[in-house]
Amino acid sequence: MTPSVPDPISSTVPNLTRETLLAPPARLAAAIALTFSISACGTGDASDAVQGSTASAADSRGVPSFTVDPTWPRTMPDDWIMGSITAVFVDARDHVWVTHLPETLTPEETSAVQDPPIGTCCRPAPVVVEFDPEGNVVQGWGDPATQDVSEFPRNAHGLFVDHQDNVWVGTYRHHRVMKFTRDGELLMQIGEYDVTGGSGDTELLGGPAGIWVDSGTNEVFVADGYRNRRVVVFDGDTGEYLRHWGAYGEQPVDDYEYDWGGPRHSDAPPQQFSTVHGLVGSDDGLIYVADRRGNRIQVFQQDGTFVTERIILPRTLASGSSFVIELSPDPEQEWLYLADGTNHKVWILRRSDLEVVGNFGRGGRQVGQFIRPHGMGVGSQGNLYVGEASTGRRVQ
Repeated sequence: MTPSVPDPISSTVPNLTRETLLAPPARLAAAIALTFSISACGTGDASDAVQGSTASAADSRGVPSFTVDPTWPRTMPDDWIMGSITAVFVDARDHVWVTHLPETLTPEETSAVQDPPIGTCCRPAPVVVEFDPEGNVVQGWGDPATQDVSEFPRNAHGLFVDHQDNVWVGTYRHHRVMKFTRDGELLMQIGEYDVTGGSGDTELLGGPAGIWVDSGTNEVFVADGYRNRRVVVFDGDTGEYLRHWGAYGEQPVDDYEYDWGGPRHSDAPPQQFSTVHGLVGSDDGLIYVADRRGNRIQVFQQDGTFVTERIILPRTLASGSSFVIELSPDPEQEWLYLADGTNHKVWILRRSDLEVVGNFGRGGRQVGQFIRPHGMGVGSQGNLYVGEASTGRRVQ
C-alpha cells in the first residue's frame, strides 16, 4: 500500500503523558531542529523536557536556551504576506531564506490582488524570500501569477543554499528538486513534474521534503519522503543518481504497513521510514534524518550505514513529532535541535549521546509560541529561525 501524503498545512495534537516522552531507544539517539529567530544563552533540563516546560535559563551543563526576538523580521515591502512556511535556511552570510505556500492565503489576506480588489492589503510574497541578518527583505523570486511551473518551485518544500551560492528547493507535491542561482535563475532539475516511480527509482522522486549539500563532495542528499520512504543522493553538478537507502540503511519498501504511533512504537519501532521529512549533515560525516511520522531521528554514515536512532514521543499521532533537524554552529556541533510540528515545540538534544536535555515553545499564537513549526535554520551566532506552517504562517 502506498503511504498517504501527509498535508503540511494540517495539525493534530495527541494526548501526551510523562511516560511517553522519552522512550527507551532500541538503538542510541539523535536530534532535529526548526527555524525561529532567537538568541542563544542558557540551558534546559531533561526533567523539563519530560514535563514539557520551556527551557529558559542556563544551568551548569551549558545547555542552550532561547528567548524570542519580537522585532524580527522587519515589515516586508509591497504589502507582502506569507502563507504556510515550508522551509527556512541560514546561509554563510547569515542571510535567512524562507519558502512558503502562497496558495494557502485566503482572499481576505490578499484583498489587494482580488478581481476586483476587496481592500488595500495584502499581496502574496514571492515563493522564495531572502532576509538579511536584521530581518530586512533582500529579494524575493518565484511568482505563480506570472511564471510557468517549469520556472519556479510550485509547492516549495525543502531549502538549501550551498557552498557555491546555488539555491536548492524541493517541491513535495510535484516530485522534483530544482537548483537555482541566488537570484532565481533555474540551473537544473532532478525528477520530473508530477511523475513518480517509487522508492527504487533512480531518476524520479516521490515527494522530496528536505535537502542538504556536502560542500566537500558536492553530493546532494534528499529526504524523499512524502510518497517514497528513502534518503537519495545525487551529484550536485550533473544531477546523476548515486545511491539511496531506507530506515536502518536497508532497502525501502513502499507497501510497508505499521501502526504508526501505536502502543508498540517504542519497543518495536517501524522497520521502514514513514515520512522522511528533514535531514542535515554534520562536520564529522554523519547524516541526521527526521522521520516525521516515525517519531524519530535516525543517524547514518554518508554511505547509508546505520549508526543509531532516537525516538521522540512515540505515541504522537497525526503528522508525528520529528519534522526538521539543525545542528549548533560551534566547532563540535554539540547540540541538535528538532522541530516538532505536532506538539508545537523545539527539542534540544545533546549530540554526543542524543539525550533530550531541554525544549522550548508551546502551542499558541503569542510571541515565542508556535503553530506547527515546520522549517528551521541556525545562524553562525547560534540564533534559531523557526517557520510555522498550517495557520501559523510566520517566521520567528
